[in-house]
Amino acid sequence: MNFRDAVAWSALIAASAAGAIVLRQLGVPAPWLIAPLVVAIVAAVTGLVASHVPRPLFVAAQATIGTLIAQTFTPPVVVSIAHSWFVMILVVASTIVAAAIAGWILARFGSVPAPTAAWGSSPGGASAMTAMSADYGADPRIVAFMQYLRVTLVVLSASVVSRVLLPGGAHAPAVAAMRFDSIGLLGALVVGSAGALVALRLRIPAGALLGPMVLGAVLHGTGLVRIAVPAALLDAAYLAIGLTIGLLYTPATVRYALRILPQLLASTLVLIALCAGSAALLALALNLDPLTAYLATTPGGLDSVTVIALGSGANVPLVLAVQALRVFVVIAAGPSLAKLVARLA
Repeated sequence: MNFRDAVAWSALIAASAAGAIVLRQLGVPAPWLIAPLVVAIVAAVTGLVASHVPRPLFVAAQATIGTLIAQTFTPPVVVSIAHSWFVMILVVASTIVAAAIAGWILARFGSVPAPTAAWGSSPGGASAMTAMSADYGADPRIVAFMQYLRVTLVVLSASVVSRVLLPGGAHAPAVAAMRFDSIGLLGALVVGSAGALVALRLRIPAGALLGPMVLGAVLHGTGLVRIAVPAALLDAAYLAIGLTIGLLYTPATVRYALRILPQLLASTLVLIALCAGSAALLALALNLDPLTAYLATTPGGLDSVTVIALGSGANVPLVLAVQALRVFVVIAAGPSLAKLVARLA
């Protein structure tokens, strides 16, 4: 790396960090992914940075995201899933079907290629869907655009619904600073490294993410290994993924994304409406309170919806268990779902 490249990369990282801090203060979800994504798009389109993020860093970022997903499968969440498995299956299935319908509509009647429409509409973790999509023939640039457009609209709609269904509105409680967990960090590093290495050696598509996710969910969910991904490590992983995807953009890609924005907005609103409809049916059929049903079925993101649930009086264990299980199922079944949507479209 020459001096010019070093200066360009330093400026890119500094601008990404500054943008992430601003977005976090504004309450925007996943600020350490969205800010680097936007900054990298500007740098790529203007030619300020011509190189790309080294692949080992992207693989490490995928492994970190997979480990983070596994971390949500705590023993209480696993117990909640075991006790309410029928409700879980109905909620997860209804959301996945709604996403498949929205993806099919976008691919069939819009101008978005079917694999990209399927991955962009998948209601899993946005960062995970973006990181996996390129391995299955989708355009990760448009997938990222679709996923985070959906996350933004879902967070806004969930906040509005929580205020409507709960007198006085929902307010997230103050969260105490998390103590550094050296044992949990060691568990995360071992699980992430081992899961990624084995999955990549077996040539599993998106194995860097799937390997740690599956291995970690089993070990952490059963209490055999404690996993704790520090916020700084997670932010670094988001940063790497955001820069990786953003630097793939070209002026033509940006023009295309803006041209299809009305289609993406319509598809996202259809998905939110379908999930709201399934929430209403579940509330009636299973005697759930409407707010819990809505937050459990709303299509992402896991962290934002959990924060809203914590301050709303909803059944938080049920919401967290459903959201975590859905992320796991969607990521595991993502390739098959994407192929099905593409074939039907």
